Amino acid sequence: MNDYLDLFINYLAVEKGLSGNTQEAYSRDLTRYLDFLEKQGATSPGSVKATDIALFMGRLKDRGIGPRSRARCLSAIRMFHKFLMVENYAETNPTSIIEAPRILHKLPGFLTTQEVDALFAACAGTSAENLRDLAMLELLYATGLRVSELVGLKLREVNLDSGYLMTVGKGNKERLVPIGESARDKVGTYLAAVRTKLDPRCANPFLFLSRLGADMSRQAFWSIVKKRSLMAGIRKNISPHTLRHSFATHLLENGADLRSVQIMLGHADLSTTQIYTHVTRERLKRLHQQIHPRG
Repeated sequence: MNDYLDLFINYLAVEKGLSGNTQEAYSRDLTRYLDFLEKQGATSPGSVKATDIALFMGRLKDRGIGPRSRARCLSAIRMFHKFLMVENYAETNPTSIIEAPRILHKLPGFLTTQEVDALFAACAGTSAENLRDLAMLELLYATGLRVSELVGLKLREVNLDSGYLMTVGKGNKERLVPIGESARDKVGTYLAAVRTKLDPRCANPFLFLSRLGADMSRQAFWSIVKKRSLMAGIRKNISPHTLRHSFATHLLENGADLRSVQIMLGHADLSTTQIYTHVTRERLKRLHQQIHPRG
């Protein structure tokens, strides 16, 4: 069965254009699934039964795997068996009668505008580290990029004169995102005062670099966000994704239409963006309760 997994991962890369991170996640989930099938005696696509999959999902639940992770795993299994059918490696799809775990949608956490200001203020100063961190945080909040998109930005993909950047998101889809004036200023300062010294010959194509002139990793930027939030006195447990949520929430609170926010976030489905309307409704409800005489 592992031979089919190799074919499937190649299919995800070539035909679907899924990112390396997504391919790795699918590979991990399916490797665990195929190991389970082997122990059950299912060694070919045609020998897998719906009861095998149901038992596997039950084992995940017994091990304390949450509904969101189980749903992601089942999604990988569904796509794998659909691939086997389409490519004529199997005649039936045993996942067709398996129900997905029910997920309670958690409202995304976000920062207030005052907290965003405090986060930026924590980068005050003219050191190379301060200028770089402020540029990254401002750009993330101004554009709503995913952290992988931010650290993956290349110099040629950012046009400060026109106020736009081009990024490649999920599904290998390109999109143009506008950059606000404040973020343009901070990125421009970083380029002139910091990046030119880290990489004077522009040998590294990426926009943001580590203090040693190497590529910036997602883990390194995650640490920057944690460090700056502590310096700002923000008690919330925030991550780079919190700034993405804040970007979307603040746009909608200030009158942006849902379709425009969807395009800027790079969501394939409008329903994914609609969760932010729940955030703004919840906020309005809390304000009403706090301020209205009969709230």
